[in-house]
Amino acid sequence: MASGLVRSCLAVLALVAVGTAVTTVKDTAAGAEGKKVVCYVGTWAVYRPGNGRFDIEHIDPFLCTHLMYGFFGINEDATVRVIDPYLDLEENWGRGHIKRFVGLKNASPTLKTLAAIGGWNEGSRKFSTMAASAELRKRFIYDCVQFCQRHGFDGIDLDWEYPAQRDGNPLIDRENHALLVEEMRLVFDQYRLLLTAAVASVEFSAGLSYDVPRVAKSFHFLNVMVYDMHGAWDNYSGINAPLYRGPADLSDRDRQLNVNSSIHYWLEQGAPAEKLVLGIPLYGRSFTLANAANTEIGAAAVGGGTAGPYTREPGVMGYNEFCEKLKTETWDLRWSEEQQVPYAIRNNQWLGYDDLRSIQLKVKYLLDQGLGGAMVWSLETDDFQGVCGGGKYPLMHEIRSLVNGGAPSPTTLPPSPTPTTTTAAGQSTGTGSSSGTTTAQPPSADRPCAGGQVGFVPHPTDCSRYFMCVNDDTAFEFSCPAGTLFDPNINVCNWADNVTCGDG
Repeated sequence: MASGLVRSCLAVLALVAVGTAVTTVKDTAAGAEGKKVVCYVGTWAVYRPGNGRFDIEHIDPFLCTHLMYGFFGINEDATVRVIDPYLDLEENWGRGHIKRFVGLKNASPTLKTLAAIGGWNEGSRKFSTMAASAELRKRFIYDCVQFCQRHGFDGIDLDWEYPAQRDGNPLIDRENHALLVEEMRLVFDQYRLLLTAAVASVEFSAGLSYDVPRVAKSFHFLNVMVYDMHGAWDNYSGINAPLYRGPADLSDRDRQLNVNSSIHYWLEQGAPAEKLVLGIPLYGRSFTLANAANTEIGAAAVGGGTAGPYTREPGVMGYNEFCEKLKTETWDLRWSEEQQVPYAIRNNQWLGYDDLRSIQLKVKYLLDQGLGGAMVWSLETDDFQGVCGGGKYPLMHEIRSLVNGGAPSPTTLPPSPTPTTTTAAGQSTGTGSSSGTTTAQPPSADRPCAGGQVGFVPHPTDCSRYFMCVNDDTAFEFSCPAGTLFDPNINVCNWADNVTCGDG
């Protein structure tokens, strides 16, 4: 059930507050040894303004097992194309991004760096032409090898988006893509290079593009892009990366637009679970609502939401952009119980995104399914500067911890709304089970959850601290950031001036 409670601009502080467990919580992510954490980097983010500017030196080389340099292109003659020579290379006083990127392995010797070739902007036509010719396939494969040797990459991430689509050849691309990948793997094995790919996720797209059993055998692993399920191209609001289908997903096509359906399609087609790496977006998709009074999932929209200050693309909002907004703007933060993801509304702006809680659920899902790990698009939209109060890379640290067997960090969820009725005097009274007819048992510092309390309770003697109760015997204790106190009326840390601290 979604929350209708308007959250304080400090809600984000509670989401990332550091907590300590009063009792030990069982590690639900045990046995995750050897999982991959694959991180794409949109290198053009170095041109973004202010806190959004992302350079090689912002990358933490210990967060990821594999770093993907996005992107390189393909020339008409089937050779690898450097898209931004000034940025990528050192010649002519260039910035030398490639050398600095690959050099991160000096700090973390187990790190693998791969060159991602393709991407959305590169399209499909030149890949299609290359894959249709034995001579051009050979030229492309050996140029990839030479490119890796020249620059020190450990392999190629093939991001042909997508075979048989987007100016590709729908009659022959699927077969030619599989043939290309098989030939690439034979050569790459000789040079001890990795071969991976970013692939479409949903059945109606992946089914057109891939011979799954063949390509799954040839790639070392597959980064499944289970995001962009909804966006500005739709005329209604929808979640970017829902874990499960929602009540509005009625058609056969709509029922495919979620993580669970996509992963099960790949598994059912014969892809080994351990080769599938689950894509997790560090950004959201936003909409401008047609009617600000209709805010539910599936509400009519007239286009993408207002562009963020760093990504500067209507319909896109990096996590770093959104968490900064929450410091100065009041948003209605909600949770979809059916789809296991958050969404947020402010006036006519609607955002479907991922937060700490939804990422925890996605990592648990990939561990339960026995998948090969997690992939993110992309590092530069996490809070890599640490300006929102949770330290640098809060989402990435959570992913890396969980896939390596760590316990989930405590999170703050918007509470379920209590139905209300309005009296003749204009006073609202609760009508749900949590209405104000029963006084909860006061917590004690040693047993804050006694009496069956679940959820948030204030500390009995310190207004800057509070507990999250899981059951009678399990609680997490939190401290509010400096200048704030726990506000039991809205269950988040609020400015001290807005909170009455004392009896009651």
